[in-house]
Amino acid sequence: MTPQLQQAIKLLQLSNLDLVAYVEQELEQNPLLEHGEDEREVIESVDRTPAPEAAPAEDGTAGDAETLEGDGLVAADDPRGAGDDGLDIDYDNLWNNDSPADAAAEPAFAEPAFGDWRSRGGGFAETAPNLEEMLSGKVSLRDHLNSQLSMDVDDPVDRMIGVHLIDMLDEAGYLVGDLDGVADLLGCPVERVEATLERLQQFDPPGIFARHLAECLGLQLRDRDRLDPAMQALLDNLELVAGHDLSALIRVCGVDAEDIAAMVAEIRALDPKPALAFDDETAQPITPDVLLRSQPGGGWIIELNTEILPRVLVNNRYHARISSQARTKKDRQYINECYQSANWLVKSLHQRATTILKVASEIVRQQDGFLANGVQYLRPLVLRDIAEAIEMHESTVSRVTSNKYISTPRGIYELKYFFTPAIASSLGGEAHSAESVRHRIKDLIDHESLAKVLSDDGIVDILRNEGIDIARRTVAKYREAMRIPSSVQRRREKKHIL
Repeated sequence: MTPQLQQAIKLLQLSNLDLVAYVEQELEQNPLLEHGEDEREVIESVDRTPAPEAAPAEDGTAGDAETLEGDGLVAADDPRGAGDDGLDIDYDNLWNNDSPADAAAEPAFAEPAFGDWRSRGGGFAETAPNLEEMLSGKVSLRDHLNSQLSMDVDDPVDRMIGVHLIDMLDEAGYLVGDLDGVADLLGCPVERVEATLERLQQFDPPGIFARHLAECLGLQLRDRDRLDPAMQALLDNLELVAGHDLSALIRVCGVDAEDIAAMVAEIRALDPKPALAFDDETAQPITPDVLLRSQPGGGWIIELNTEILPRVLVNNRYHARISSQARTKKDRQYINECYQSANWLVKSLHQRATTILKVASEIVRQQDGFLANGVQYLRPLVLRDIAEAIEMHESTVSRVTSNKYISTPRGIYELKYFFTPAIASSLGGEAHSAESVRHRIKDLIDHESLAKVLSDDGIVDILRNEGIDIARRTVAKYREAMRIPSSVQRRREKKHIL
């Protein structure tokens, strides 16, 4: 493949964040490329010469919307406008403050726009603190622990051990690694490391520096003065709690069923990952690549999210200027390569936008039932179905649907979500989507009663009566993937054993 084709394929599979980073890198390396944002206002009053070979849509975006009406697609107007063939700016005179137009537009002020605000009670005194210095910052877990270490531990050796133990914490606050390794590294007895660890386990937040879940819960209960022998026995047998084995818990803890229920409720109220309260990472919202909204008269309007599409333009004026001034063959070759690379990037961005819109439009056409009525109407769909409909290769469709998201009235979904394997119909009708079958299984389990908890075989019988030909092992696989316990465990939970 040629380098240009490799670039086009690479752009096709990039997410919107990766695409922006890639374009920024190209802008730094290629002097003939310019940002497309905020340039329209600047170039309105500047003499522009259209690019001799540039097409009206070569601005990194496509005609970014299509309307789905019945069986046809009607192109909508490009909200970004056309005509940005090249960015031709007279840089010599653009920022000339002596131009008549600028002088006429310059307002006259009786005093400076930013006067001495200190005399008016403002806050711009040179001795005043900056605003950034007054903002509160989020304290990290390690800073929080180090401050406690410096106050509570006086011995320099123990403090050094504590620093190493703090560095051994994972993101949940658990101690990972071997204490013998710390002792060997610092040349001290392992008993001293263990003693220091016991002191650190009393730090805030409770449960920090635990080596496993039972110890983490035990440290929190000890902080609440609730770690009695019965509770310790319960912590030593957490697998019985997970299995809802009431009789075994009564036997090992030596209490009745009512006390067991209260103890388990108290344990469930604890925090199994105490460090997350400090070092939590803000979840970044997903920015959709495609926007979908319903039309008042029926159908769907599909458009690209133009807010995230990078706009790049080829500066034809600058290209013409430096081309005329190039004196060596090497310089002319470099300028020509930059010009070809810039034009190819613009065309590749345009092709990428067009392809995404084309694939998304066909997916919407195929999954109209899901968008209108819900997940139970999700059709089975594979890449080949879309590729044949839009006359593209399956690999192209696969690249387009990777890391691309569409905003629909039912939420934001990755384009790959709509591709699900087919499950045959037992009545000879249309096949069912695996995702809709999973949804049906969950719906059956959510509405089961205590008197009739559904087994996997019972779910198979119900689905087959509804025309879904599915095996019991497939039902078990779907149920486990949704983290739904077995019928025996669900029956215990519904009886409120714990």
